This record gives sequence, C-alpha cells and structure tokens, in this order.
Amino acid sequence: MDERSWPAPLAEGSIDAVVTVPGSKSATNRALVLAALADGPSTIADGLLARDTALMVAALVQLGIGIDQVGVGDGNATWRVSPGPLVAAGRIDVGLAGTVMRFVPPVAALASGTTDFDGDPRARERPLGPMISALRDLGVACTDAGGFLPLRIDGTGSVRGGAVDIDASASSQFVSGLLLSGARFDDGMTLTHTGRSLPSQPHIAMTLHMLAEHGVHVDFDAERTTWTLSPQPIAAIDRAIEPDLSNAGPFLAAAVATGGTVTVPGWPRHTTQAGDHLRGLLAQMGASVTLDDDGLTVTGPESIRGVDVDLADVGELTPVVAALCALADSPSQLRGIAHLRGHETDRLAALVEMITAFGGAARETPDGIAIEPTALHGATVSSYDDHRMATAAAVIGLVVPGVHVTGMDATTKTLPDFPGMWQRMLAGR
Repeated sequence: MDERSWPAPLAEGSIDAVVTVPGSKSATNRALVLAALADGPSTIADGLLARDTALMVAALVQLGIGIDQVGVGDGNATWRVSPGPLVAAGRIDVGLAGTVMRFVPPVAALASGTTDFDGDPRARERPLGPMISALRDLGVACTDAGGFLPLRIDGTGSVRGGAVDIDASASSQFVSGLLLSGARFDDGMTLTHTGRSLPSQPHIAMTLHMLAEHGVHVDFDAERTTWTLSPQPIAAIDRAIEPDLSNAGPFLAAAVATGGTVTVPGWPRHTTQAGDHLRGLLAQMGASVTLDDDGLTVTGPESIRGVDVDLADVGELTPVVAALCALADSPSQLRGIAHLRGHETDRLAALVEMITAFGGAARETPDGIAIEPTALHGATVSSYDDHRMATAAAVIGLVVPGVHVTGMDATTKTLPDFPGMWQRMLAGR
C-alpha cells in the first residue's frame, strides 16, 4: 500500500447523519466575476472557500479588483468586492479550475496590458481552443499553445465584441465565460453555438439567471442556439450563495450505499444547479428522496438498482453515480458524457480503470460507460488529481474493505476538508 494513500473508512452499518455542505463552487466563481465587473461594490456571502475559488479571487485581485475576506466559517467565506480599473495581471495561475481558465481570459481582455495564464500540468491538456478562437474573432489578441494553455492575452482596455460563432461541445464553460463579460464589450455580443451538442446546460442556465439578477438582459434564440446581449451595465448586488448540491453527491450516495439516511440542510426548492438532478437519479436507483423544510433527505434501499441514463446535462455527477452503479445489482449504462474525457482527467477512462481495479466490470462506450454488477474487492487507486474521482472511490470504500486512495488532497479543489467531513458523517455528526 502506498504510504501516502488515504484509507477509505468502512461503514460499520447504515449511516445516519446530517451533513452541511459549503457553498456552490459554480455559483461562487460566477458571482466573483460578475461582482468584479459590476458598477459598484457588493458583498458575496456563504461563498465556497476552496482551491478553485481561491484561485479565482487571486486572479481577479491581480487584475486590479479589490476583494476583502470579511467573514469565514464552515468552509464558506464572505467577501467584499470593490471593482476598479482593470490592469494587466502578469501571470495568473488557473490551477486545474475550468472556471478560472475559461471565465477570466475575457476579463483580462478588458484590461490594458499583457496577462499570461498557466496552471497544473493537466490544465495544459484541457480544451481551450474554441474560446481562444472566439476571443480573436471579437478583436482580442491571443497567443496560445495550439488551443491549450499557456495562453497570453494582450489587452487594450476594451473588447470590440459583435457576432461570434463557437463550438462549445467540449464545455459549456466557453459559453458562460463569454456571457459573463459580454455586457462590457463595446458592441455587446451575439454568440452562436455551432456544435452538434451542448453539454451541461444547467450551468448555462445558472449563468443566465445570475446575469439577470445583475440586471443584464440576454436574448436567447433556441432554434439557432444564439445568445445576444447589448452593451449594458452590470448592476452591483449583494448575494448569498446556495450550498453546492454536486458536492453533496458523495454524502447522499453514502446513504444509498449503506442503506442509511443522510440529510443535507438548506437544499433549495428551486435552483439551476446541476446537482439538484441527484434527487431523480438516486430515486431511480431505489432510494427514498424527500425535500422539506429540514432539507433533502435520502434513505438508501436494500439493494441498489442499475440505471440507464443520459447525463449530458449533469456530467459532473457521473463519478458518484458510477460508484453506485458499481455497487448495484443490475447493469447500468451512463450516456451522453463523451465530453468528460476533457475534464480534470479523462473521467471515462479513469472510472473504468478504477472500477476494474476493484474487481468490477466496466467498459467505455463512444459516449459513456457501461457497468455490470460483480463482487468488488479492495485496492489502492489513484484520485487522478480529480476531486470527483477521489470522492467516488470513498463511496465504494464504505462497503468494500481495503480501499485506499492516493492523491486525496485533490478534494481541496471544492471541499476544503473532505476526509474530516466524511469521518464526521460516519460518526453521525
């Protein structure tokens, strides 16, 4: 066993716990960008305090935005954001954060001077080409490594804007990144998606909803998949961030895996977060799911049912769903997720490798993975430097003895203390 590996705790029985999860990473980083581009100061409360959001804060501060942390607690932070003139940042570290590498370059294009972007080694393998091409079409001078990091933005203090086509099949973040800054472009923007598919559409819905809260009107032509926004101010607003529903996934899956009960307080009744789809997915797998004033409560079944589901809109849930499928009593097919090959790791290949290491039967398909029920055994597996792969392995480790995970610190990307939260859940706290 690798001495640096994390021994996944084995559940002694059915879990019974209430788990409070920190704020949404997706909403936090969108809120930070919008607050940075707004027409006055604002406060963001209950924002996630984790590596991805720390990288976003650092990037915006380097671009001349005043961001003061005025409160902290339970994995969350409260920031006071004071917009100012955008200035060239020198070098911005994106880490492995897709939101930083795809949301911040359009902001840097509005600054005067040169900004360089680079990050973790795997970040250089994540697709960026469609956004770079779109920025060039909008009048931004860019230097890149064949559609990948490192990226240089030579800003002139403004972006011309106008009509631009983009193939966002690899990531909806290309669309969100341009929409978040588009209202500040001289001519606004008319953005048309030209690809055959558009993954993770709930994330675009989140972007549009948050823009609307800032008073930014965006017209959407569904037939042409075109978004149009005129040059307009981004109003400063104070906001509180919802809990991260996708980060709740492993804890709710723990209830399903052990036949126990987990409640996540503060689950919103109406939300654009992709994680809200867990309610339907876990119910399909046989769980009892209840949303009331106490939050979302999931109680696991006696045996887990396999599922045949299209996860194109909610690809980030794939690892935790796949972990439960590996524990199910019938076959599963997870479809519509070819784009996951370009995430923090190639998640399809990694999931097949991980499940196979545990003795499971899994194989890649052109747009997903197929999983057959088999008896599992312990093994040491890698996190692939991917927070969602690490937490998926932890779910399997609840009921399969001898599971160890190397690179567990990848979970700090979105959960500052996942191992501690996991132990407290097992203790019923």
